[in-house]
Amino acid sequence: MSDTLESMSQIDDKYEPNTELIEKAHVKNYEKIYKASIEDPMKFWENIAKELEWFKPWEKIIDWNFPWATWFKGGKTNIVFNALDRHIKNGKKDKVALYWEAEDLTPKKLTYGELYNQVNKFGNALRNLGVKKGDRITIYLPRSPEQVIAMLGCAKIGAVHSVVYSGFSAGALKERLEAAQSKVVITSDGSHHRGKVIKLKNIVDDARQSVESVKYCIVTRHCGNETKTIPGDIEWTQIVNNASNKLECEEMNSDDMLFILYTSGTTGKPKGVVHAHGGYQVGVYITAKWIFDLKDNDIFWCTADPGWITGHSYLVYGPLINGASIFFYEGAPDFPEPDRWWSNVERYGVSILYATPTAIRALMKYGDKWPKKHNLSSLRLLGSVGEPINPEAWTWFRKVTNGKLTIMDTWWQTETGMILITPFPSTICKPGSASRPFPGVEASIIDKDGNEVPANTAGNLIIKKPWPSMMISIYNDPTRYEMYWKTIPGVFYTGDTAKKDKDGYFWIVGRADDVLKVSGYRIGPAEIESSLVSHPAIVEAAVIGKTDQLRGEIMKAFVILKQGYNGGVEMINDLKKHVRSNMGPICVPSEIEFLTSLPKTRSGKIMRRLLRAKELGLPIGDTSTLED
Repeated sequence: MSDTLESMSQIDDKYEPNTELIEKAHVKNYEKIYKASIEDPMKFWENIAKELEWFKPWEKIIDWNFPWATWFKGGKTNIVFNALDRHIKNGKKDKVALYWEAEDLTPKKLTYGELYNQVNKFGNALRNLGVKKGDRITIYLPRSPEQVIAMLGCAKIGAVHSVVYSGFSAGALKERLEAAQSKVVITSDGSHHRGKVIKLKNIVDDARQSVESVKYCIVTRHCGNETKTIPGDIEWTQIVNNASNKLECEEMNSDDMLFILYTSGTTGKPKGVVHAHGGYQVGVYITAKWIFDLKDNDIFWCTADPGWITGHSYLVYGPLINGASIFFYEGAPDFPEPDRWWSNVERYGVSILYATPTAIRALMKYGDKWPKKHNLSSLRLLGSVGEPINPEAWTWFRKVTNGKLTIMDTWWQTETGMILITPFPSTICKPGSASRPFPGVEASIIDKDGNEVPANTAGNLIIKKPWPSMMISIYNDPTRYEMYWKTIPGVFYTGDTAKKDKDGYFWIVGRADDVLKVSGYRIGPAEIESSLVSHPAIVEAAVIGKTDQLRGEIMKAFVILKQGYNGGVEMINDLKKHVRSNMGPICVPSEIEFLTSLPKTRSGKIMRRLLRAKELGLPIGDTSTLED
């Protein structure tokens, strides 16, 4: 990782912005806007909030009772009113809100008016089941229009959605159902993946068996797959088709919960990041508008799954609040051929493409011939998210589109809700750098004592002051939330390390804690270790990350076997199968090594740092706290 950072920070190449784009860009003078936003951030954020509609205006822009913040206190709103209802009121009901395509090329198109009607019917269907404001609803669906409809339908009636990525297995889903105490789970008969059908309903049946809070399971028919019916099962069409399409938005306090999104941490339990209606909508609205320079005729494709924060903020809420047309695709980027993404861009006229470095590198390995088969002239802006994009992938992504497009290489987190560090269409870009903070955001690189470090020195990436779309809590765990502001007293500790060069550009290094970034997804090692230890042959386990050219990081597990069990290829395959069954395919370690002991501190904590150093051939550092 350190070699990668050094090569990134030494790059002299700078890419001038596309002058044609700048002429029409929302943000033409970053320096002036940023300076004004930092001198008076309250005025800056209030002016943006006034661009949206509120049922009742706020009494106070922010109530900051460290470390707790209430943005737009006293204000009444509902994010769905700004994402749907106001567009209907303003004459956009016939504009396409959503283009969707299944892996098998089945298309679907919903105008704002059609999406509005579907959301209203689903919201009413939930109310008819007894769902009330504040109830938690888990959404475990494939990438489909119903996923978006379900999110918006929940939010419109004041229910709290918790979207779980459909790549997670029954064990991980059960844990999230129990943590949220969900009243309803929404799933599908299956999802398409590389020509196969993943039986999602079966996974949900296994997960909800002993979760007493779940009263209903709403099932969509996506694949025509046969499923068994158990008590509480309800067909989507059965409750939606007969529901009314008239539904007013529930008036929500600005700080009322909008959603819980579970993300990995350094402990075994995933943490439920909570975002609220008011501040979150302001943050995702303006970042989508300014960073991606949204125009009325744009077709915006964020390739993320709504099971992750990127899908929440920049596939669903941000673009829809701006009244944009979004494109949504079910399948893999290279199935059935390596040009599937490029084919989608050409056929749907996609103008903005926001993707992950992992996907870009995966397409890059197939060479230039696949993108060259297609007319990609509709593209006018590119984006990258999830992890630092290496300069080689940055350059290739730009070259195979039209050679002069600006790439929005963005940094943010589930906890931040919105993009915090980013280029703009008018930015002179440096491949591999996330550029500079968004207006109203004060970021810095400091050491553990809170002192700013010199240029080109790695340190802790922190945010100095609150911003509107920040999480409001960790669900049912306020102490865990407080640690973000108390780890380095007085500032928001992101858990990432970074460098800032002499021009003020930020270069993200990686995680300061043990959390891994595999294919852009945050995965906590403790969750994988717990899954491994649940295997009857394993006593202890430790998981670390290793740099990988394609996926950013891969996982390697070190395990100790119980007496009577033998390590070998058969055991490795069995352990991988076990983790896949418990946690899902994205959580399976790429490598497994058998050890007789693990390095621990005298207090019994596994020193993953030492395992990582030995694996990568790095200095092992201080070992004074080792047990042995």
